[in-house]
Amino acid sequence: MSPTSAAKPAQQPAGWRSLSDLTDDRLVALAREHNVEAFEALMRRHNRRLFRVTRSVLRDGDSAQDAVQETYLRAFTKLDSYQPSGRFGAWLSRVAFNEALMMRRRTRGDTISLDDAGEDALAVEEAAASDAPSAEQFLEAAHARALLEHAIDALPENFRTVFVLRAVEGLDVRETAECLGVNAATVRTRLFRAHRLLRDELSRRLQGESTEIFDFGAERCDAVVAYVLARLPH
Repeated sequence: MSPTSAAKPAQQPAGWRSLSDLTDDRLVALAREHNVEAFEALMRRHNRRLFRVTRSVLRDGDSAQDAVQETYLRAFTKLDSYQPSGRFGAWLSRVAFNEALMMRRRTRGDTISLDDAGEDALAVEEAAASDAPSAEQFLEAAHARALLEHAIDALPENFRTVFVLRAVEGLDVRETAECLGVNAATVRTRLFRAHRLLRDELSRRLQGESTEIFDFGAERCDAVVAYVLARLPH
């Protein structure tokens, strides 16, 4: 997509009630023609997942929102690199994941790779346990959702991101592997270790409240859409 091209209103195909009924690939085709409504439909469809992916890295809602916004600006200026043979959602999630990593490195000087071949799982788990909230802090939590989010945030990052995609966002192993650029075996291993680090009580509560964890409310969704649309080339 050329940065100097003007955005155009979306032309809805006959037989569809709205753009939200279209597949990702059809919306991408319209977006490549600079249709603003197609941009918006894709953002609203993928906002929550991207927010959860970026928050799993940054552990801060405002920073995650910034990362999501930059993801869209980066992705929508490079839509030609998206190949229809892959899933657009996975491609976009990978862009968001990398954006969050870059943002964290810029702000914290973090250069550690998540996929170092010599990763010591036991050392990582012990470090995570030392950073986990105490029993007293758990008891002071006013709401189960806050307690769950705190427990998930205490997970090591590589386990936490897989856990958010699989257990919170509901992606299957293959989709999670696509999003993170790892193999299925790595996804299964990290998810297993994440479950071990979460207390059984928290895991049971998560099943009933997973749709609310790191929720992406309408106000934040609207803010992301408005920000990105305002910065798209006109």
